[in-house]
Amino acid sequence: MPNLPKQPRPTNSQAVRQAWIDERSASRRARSADDRAAEWDHLERAHILSQPFAVLHLRTHLAMLGYGIRHGDHHEIAGQLIRLVLAGPGSALGRYPVGNTGGADVNAVTPMPVPAELRALLDGAAVVSP
Repeated sequence: MPNLPKQPRPTNSQAVRQAWIDERSASRRARSADDRAAEWDHLERAHILSQPFAVLHLRTHLAMLGYGIRHGDHHEIAGQLIRLVLAGPGSALGRYPVGNTGGADVNAVTPMPVPAELRALLDGAAVVSP
């Protein structure tokens, strides 16, 4: 595993956690509407938000594993099983690839650009609206 730089914890943890809850809720709504693309998009956004928090990170990968199982995607299932082993320790140590969307279609340790609104939230510049 590459030597990823240590990441700082978000200064507004509660706002990031709430945004994660919102993305997970949106993914469940999309799943109920049988909108696979939207479900996956929200899971990817939840993944980006969850990376600084070991438990949320693991829960996101479990949701991604569930997606793979529901859709019979063997590549996604295998990828998520590997990520479930790496996610907790990586987050706990603050060493994770910032912006990585978490799916098996991307390298598990490659940093990726963070969408602007998520970057503002992770950097502490944004607030979650009620």
